[in-house]
Amino acid sequence: MRFVGHPFRGAVLAAILVGCVALVHGQGAPRNSPPLPSLPQTLFTSELQIRVSAVATGLSHPWSAAFLPGGDMLVTERAGRLRIIRNGVLDAQPIAGVPAVRTAVLGGLLDVALHPQFAKNELLYLTYTKSREDGLTTTALARARFDGKALHDLKEIFVANNWSKSTTNYGGRVAFDRNGFLFLTVGERQEQERAQNTRDHGGKVLRFRDDGSVPPDNPFAGKADYAPEIYSLGHRSPQGLAMHPETGALWENEHGPLGGDEINVILPGRNYGWPLVTFGNDYDGRKISELTSRPDLEPPFMYWLPSIAISGITFYTGDRFPAWKGNAFVGAMFQGRTRGTGHIQRITFNEGRPIQREPILQELRQRIRDVRQGPDGLLYVLTDEDNGAVLRIEPAEVSSLSPGR
Repeated sequence: MRFVGHPFRGAVLAAILVGCVALVHGQGAPRNSPPLPSLPQTLFTSELQIRVSAVATGLSHPWSAAFLPGGDMLVTERAGRLRIIRNGVLDAQPIAGVPAVRTAVLGGLLDVALHPQFAKNELLYLTYTKSREDGLTTTALARARFDGKALHDLKEIFVANNWSKSTTNYGGRVAFDRNGFLFLTVGERQEQERAQNTRDHGGKVLRFRDDGSVPPDNPFAGKADYAPEIYSLGHRSPQGLAMHPETGALWENEHGPLGGDEINVILPGRNYGWPLVTFGNDYDGRKISELTSRPDLEPPFMYWLPSIAISGITFYTGDRFPAWKGNAFVGAMFQGRTRGTGHIQRITFNEGRPIQREPILQELRQRIRDVRQGPDGLLYVLTDEDNGAVLRIEPAEVSSLSPGR
């Protein structure tokens, strides 16, 4: 497209076009939410009052969090920094030893996860955007030892083969199952055909041993024309990954395009349909597929119309919110592509079936990137903003407790 007329007007129109393209392709659009309101605040939910306070502010797009055995909290910043909150206070110095990352739009330092035996081996895992000389980027996974102060013996144990010019749909969520196997999500990088390409890691959930090697019982291990790491396929942009605390099943959620965000219960070797079937349309409103289901493809456990830009997922198992026990919580960055509509959705179940979706934290109007349960039984929330924050949710009646306790 060429702009004619006054050069300033052309520059303004060009900037608007770039912004619109970013919006259309889900690149964090619109970029800025309203400022975080003054905290703490007491908010009402359908079953109880909650108190929301800030544990840490001034973070650059915090993406993920992990709790250390003593209760301290590791937090990734998409800009490439790993931070630690010790005794409820953010350490001013980032942790040394983090791998080099390519920060662009939605790329950068992504997930952090502890090895199931971290208390013994001090191993943690990071996912991040990796670049090469031609400017293409992909999703990578590294393992390192954390001694409480810095990372040591960092080793890149997996690099996805979904190199692309796209700067979004990286995936990058990590979860361990009860047997110690590591699962990693990889997005299709806005190249839909990757999700059904069995040689490509894009649009897949992958399964590894803890050292990055491929388990021999992976569903496609040893099969011609299949990448052996693949555990499931047909995903778009996987943003959340968690093990169900009772069943041990792997739950994944992912962004649809314009509508069609999903939660899936992942089974080995199954195809979850993208882009052959979807409840969403393309960003210009046109249909991607005429089908929303097919007998040979796995249907979503849940889906959203309109999209909520779904993000991290956790299951509540603590005692501080008895009414919420067994509920799932998912982050939402914005609903219906509307600025300032980020929140958390609390999902309740009856005999394993979802029966209620309650939005909470709507009053804050922030993009929620992740939600985690802390060892204290409280919920912790990360806001994906330029001036991002770690927030704590507690029952309102405990408002007299000191921060971090």
